[in-house]
Amino acid sequence: MEIPYAYTARPDTGLTNGKLGTWLFLASEVMLFGALFATYIMLRVGAPNWHALELNEHGEQILNVKLAFTNTLVLITSSVTMVMAWASLMRNRFGTFRAYMGATVLLGGVFMVIKYFEYSAKFHHGLTPKTSTFLAIYFVMTGLHAFHVFGGMVLNAYFWGPGAKLWRTNPRWFTNRVEHAGLFWHFVDLVWIFLFPVLYLL
Repeated sequence: MEIPYAYTARPDTGLTNGKLGTWLFLASEVMLFGALFATYIMLRVGAPNWHALELNEHGEQILNVKLAFTNTLVLITSSVTMVMAWASLMRNRFGTFRAYMGATVLLGGVFMVIKYFEYSAKFHHGLTPKTSTFLAIYFVMTGLHAFHVFGGMVLNAYFWGPGAKLWRTNPRWFTNRVEHAGLFWHFVDLVWIFLFPVLYLL
């Protein structure tokens, strides 16, 4: 049975069912991360000596700003390749789409590898969520974000691989699905753009 508005826009919203559902899902994600950011602000404002929680015994910042900045550039670049992947489908260039989508997945992998080294260094020095309130917040927020990055990588890899067979039977529907995946990926990028300055710079 044909599902109405699966790949054509609804007359009442101007959106397909998939895009409407994606925006509703992202709204719930905004509330999730918004609550975490609000909790962070309340705890930081209420802490009598917050800066001491951010420094190790040598007075050095416990977070690696250079690695975090590199990850910021990686995610921003991956958002560009994601847009180019979708634009390639709009231009009927499936081969170019696979190249850009593959680059998006690889860049997500680079982000995860850098995050692994960052986490490993902290655990090696005995810095865990129970060390301080700041580190508890740091691991919860960046860990949840990393989980979203991994989920986006799995979704994009599916469209790059087995899911691409839909392109042969219904290219418009496939293009819409890639666009929906792109919305999620851009959201993940946007969350990190907020996490980086809030946790690493302020």
